[in-house]
This record gives sequence, structure tokens and C-alpha cells, in this order.
Amino acid sequence: MSTTTSFPRRMQMVYTATISSPSQRWLTHLIALEACGGDPSGWKLPSWSLDATKELMTAQHTTTAILSLTAPGACIVPDARASAALARTCNLHAASIRDSAPSTFGFFASLPSLLNTADALAEITYSLDTLHADGITLFTRYGPGNTYLGHPSLAPIWAELDRRSAVVFVHPTHAVDTTLVSPLMPQPVIDYPHETTRTAMDLLLSGTIRRHQNVKIILSHAGGTLPYLAARPGSFLPFPGVELTREEFMQDARSFYFDLALSSGEVTLGVLERFAAPGRVLWGSDFPYAPRKGVDWFLKEFEGYRFRDEGMRRSVERGAAETLFPRLIKAERSLL
Repeated sequence: MSTTTSFPRRMQMVYTATISSPSQRWLTHLIALEACGGDPSGWKLPSWSLDATKELMTAQHTTTAILSLTAPGACIVPDARASAALARTCNLHAASIRDSAPSTFGFFASLPSLLNTADALAEITYSLDTLHADGITLFTRYGPGNTYLGHPSLAPIWAELDRRSAVVFVHPTHAVDTTLVSPLMPQPVIDYPHETTRTAMDLLLSGTIRRHQNVKIILSHAGGTLPYLAARPGSFLPFPGVELTREEFMQDARSFYFDLALSSGEVTLGVLERFAAPGRVLWGSDFPYAPRKGVDWFLKEFEGYRFRDEGMRRSVERGAAETLFPRLIKAERSLL
């Protein structure tokens, strides 16, 4: 794909397959995945290298990439101590990449399972205070059951993230039922956006969003089907157990940030233009889980889309991300 030289610089999110080097033995994400039977979603783990990310960034006129360890992450390891060790190893390596080029790379820290509250809180503290991560990665649910992010057991996690005004990046993971509709349709193709919608609805209806307004939450893949479906549950409010009015619910739903990984087609952008609050849509790539040809195609769709307000294009390309990560403005200026 050819890109125009006049295309403005953008910040992208890169959901790396692994940010650990092969020399780190079983503590690497790759080896942990293999030891635990592979990704439960059925998606094959792609290869990744920092050079491949740099090549993509150059081709797409990208100045900054935020690295993150995607699902199942450290949660793939059932032993709590080993899971915490895996998260720490990945975070240390991600921090070293960031430190090598702080205006070019950032990272979202990985956590062990949120069901291990003490371990998760300890890694939040270490990642933000010692490693100075740009944010925290959470998955849409945890454990063998449907513990989505609005579950009462996760209240201490949200209280800490709110206290810190943290950026939280929510990426989907496999559903409890991993049965495939078709062998040609692994869960990430269709089910992942639905899982994002489920956890977003849980956050909204549980009041988690309204109680923790200092947290800045990014939903992957344009928020799944949330922008399309939000009015459906909202129309029934308030109802027993949920004291939100319809207006409050919709206000909270629009307060999420939405990334455009694999989601910048004309129809999706048209919905987000009307749904998301101003300055709440960011660029994203989903590389390397999304093959290069897919990433290129969605960029082409984005470049060809006619926004009602071209200011939104500039916001997606850089402005919204600079609001979330102001340290990158300072880092880039230091190079000028």
C-alpha cells in the first residue's frame, strides 16, 4: 500500500504477540502459551519483532506506538506466582524498549489475573510507580466463569486505578464457551467484539464507570458493538437494581475512548462520529495479530473516509492520544 507523504503523524497502539525475548526461557509469553496448550481463542500466535513494528510505523507515517501484551497474557499461567512473575518479566522488557526510544514507544503494563487481587494491585503499583507505564492492560473477563470487569470482586482494582487517574486499555479475551461456530472462524474474528460489548455493559450497568470517573478507559475495536447497541438497554432505564437514568447511561457509554484497530471502515467510522464524545477516538493497528495486509486496508479506508468535521481526523491521528499521554509531547519536543 502506498501512503501519502502529506499524511499527518499518528500514534498507534500495537498489540504485540510477545514482548519478551526467546532467551528468557519459560517465562516468555510464547513458551508459557505453548506450555499451557495455546491461546484458548483458537488464534495462532503470530511472530513479532521490534523491527517489524518499526517497519510498519515507517510505512504508515507513525511516530509513536504503544506496546501491549494481548490476551491471554500472563493469565494463561494457572499458578498465581508464576503468572505474576510472567507479568513482571514482560513489563520489565516493555519498559526497556520504551527507555531505548521514549518518544517512539510507550507501553501498557500487563497484570496477573485480577482475581488474585493482591498480585494485581502489586503489579499496578510497580508498573506505574517504578516502570512509569503509560497505562494498564485489562482483559474483558477473568477466571473460569463470567467475571467481567464490573464484577463486585474487582472493586479494589478499580478504586486503585481511579485513585491514580490511570489509563486503562481493555482488550477482549476468549469467551467462557470456546466452541467455534466454524473452524474457519476463530473467536477473535467475531466473538471478541461481543466480549468487549459485554464487559462495557457490565461496567456501565454496575455503576463502575460512574463511580470511577478519573479512570480513562480505552475499548478495543471501536468498542465492539457498544455504539450500535447502547440505546437498546438504555431505553429500559431506570429499572430495579440500576438507578441510572437513560441520559446518565448514554453519557457514561460515550465517555469511553475507542480505538480503531480493525475498525476504520466507512460504516464503523460513521457510527463513531455520531456516538463517541469529542476527542475519544484513537488510531490502532492490532499488529501483528492482524496481518499487514489487513492493517494496510483499514488505513486506506480511514484515509479515504470523509469526516463531517476534519478536526476529528486530526484528533484520531494524534490529538486524542496526546491528551491521554502528555509525556509523549515532551519526549518528542526534546528531540527537536
